[in-house]
Amino acid sequence: MAENGEQRGEKCVRIEKELPIAFGNFTNQENWDFFYAARGAGNFSEWYADWPQLRTLLRNHLSFPPSAPPPEELSILVPACGNSRLSEHLYDDGFRNITNVDFSREVISAMMKRNLRERPGMRWRVMDMTDMQFASGTVDAIIDKGGLDALMEPNIDPRLGTIYLSEAKRLLKAGGKYICLTAAQSHVLGLLFRKFRFGWKVNLYAVAQEPSSGTTKQRAFMFIAEKYILTVVSQISFMDECSVESHGNQVRELFEALERENTVRAEYSNGTDTWHSLNDLNQGVQGNIGVLEPGRAVNLFLGETGVSRFFYSGLLLDGRPLPIPFSHQYGVLFVYSMQTFHGLLTSSPRSWALAICHKAARLLIVVLDANHNVLANDIESDIFRFIKQLAPGDNIEEDKIVITYADEGYKQKKNLYKVTSTLTGPIAIDDVIYFDPPGDIPTPGKSKDSIFRRLRFGRTEAFARSEALLSTQVENKKVPAASRTLKKGKPRMFESQPSDSQASSGDTKVDHKYLSSGLYKGLLSGLLLFSVHSKRTIPAGRLVKTVIIGLGAGLLPMSLRNYVPTLKIECVELDLVVLNVAKEYFSFEEDDSLKVHITDAMKFVKERAGKIATTSCCN
Repeated sequence: MAENGEQRGEKCVRIEKELPIAFGNFTNQENWDFFYAARGAGNFSEWYADWPQLRTLLRNHLSFPPSAPPPEELSILVPACGNSRLSEHLYDDGFRNITNVDFSREVISAMMKRNLRERPGMRWRVMDMTDMQFASGTVDAIIDKGGLDALMEPNIDPRLGTIYLSEAKRLLKAGGKYICLTAAQSHVLGLLFRKFRFGWKVNLYAVAQEPSSGTTKQRAFMFIAEKYILTVVSQISFMDECSVESHGNQVRELFEALERENTVRAEYSNGTDTWHSLNDLNQGVQGNIGVLEPGRAVNLFLGETGVSRFFYSGLLLDGRPLPIPFSHQYGVLFVYSMQTFHGLLTSSPRSWALAICHKAARLLIVVLDANHNVLANDIESDIFRFIKQLAPGDNIEEDKIVITYADEGYKQKKNLYKVTSTLTGPIAIDDVIYFDPPGDIPTPGKSKDSIFRRLRFGRTEAFARSEALLSTQVENKKVPAASRTLKKGKPRMFESQPSDSQASSGDTKVDHKYLSSGLYKGLLSGLLLFSVHSKRTIPAGRLVKTVIIGLGAGLLPMSLRNYVPTLKIECVELDLVVLNVAKEYFSFEEDDSLKVHITDAMKFVKERAGKIATTSCCN
């Protein structure tokens, strides 16, 4: 007991007064070495509560079923043990199989010396709690007295808490318990609730305080998660052993967080919440994700703060049996349209038709939007770790994962031209027919097989820089989607190259009266309004000078020339290759009212500004 220690000359250091707050970072090993070295082996520090307040709760939850080992054989791990006497009290209470872990060599050395004679069976290890070198499934109970709270300081890398809890879950046996003493700050509770949501029975207790205690004035709580064999989602029970009315916001916030979490858990139990994280799936919320389950469809999101660059929405489909064997076990389909993706969610039969088309035993559909504005290889590198975790079976070879790009939901594609410019980089032109063409196509040219010509730049190859409507149609012949197999370390893209018979026949012409871009439509509307006003203020026959920075496919200036003939348009484009592409593939033409200047835009604007200033002075 603590009193006996003080009678022997030991000193209890109250943690709220003695923590190295001035040192800043609770995860810094040198800070803690200095803290413990300055106090010596005779001192001990207690976080949140002392043994009298913890003994009953701990003994009740360390009483395992009759089939479990007796108390002296229960394997107990105490991470971030510090110089607390908690493990000493447990040892004296009959729990002899205890391993203590801390990354401070100073405190481990001091604790070994202090317990060598009286508790010879106690084990001490210098070890980082986020990387514990023990075998999986070997621990009956983990007792954490403030360790997670120290890792979850607001200014510290948020991944540390996640990594540590993953380690704790890995080490526990089925039926094992994670017992955490915490101040229950909202961000700590949020992590605990998420990490122990599926396959764990969770209870929360308010720890009674010693009336004359010098420990922290905040209420301490004991979070206990028991590892279930069955993957169920259970409500969290809150056991309040004493009045919490005097603790104000701390307890009020806890109740609010608990109510929110239990609402989430109820939705999972009732099946009303259909989106899952990868962590949810790994914990079994949809069964064993490592085993194929024909007909299973799961909406999920992928990504992790501090780990991946982006977050992704996805749909996982385990294919139903086919008359012919599957072509491959695992396929990944990237879709470059959120609208198309929403049409493929689990309620849509189109998702299963797509799975049949790809002939994959498991198909993972991932949507990319404008936020994923990087090269395809960068996307694959970012998401690959999550893709691998969703593979059916164990240790699937990476070159057996088939990656496919649906490219905005097209059903036919012809790659027309590729060129690499020293200024712009790779430039690609292709003609596509969409499954669901835009609804604003003019009636005379409207068709379910309307052809769109697209300009794509390599730096943003996932998205069309410009898109034009062609005036001719193509035969509805299927062109395979771009696909390849993924070999880590050697990313390469192989795009389909359809023959002429699969592409358009006859001459094609760009319809410059149609604009697919909402931005272009907005600019056109504004200039049309301006033209109405300019007819009253500008002399007849005089054109309004308009400058467009960046040519692209030339669709905007060509449409402006058609709709607003009172404009004198000058386009500024740095790259001559872009101009040639616009002329060759998008029917761009210059005339007296539309000119292109191949020059730097800043230089052009400065020169024009200078000429205007000189003219004004002269006048």
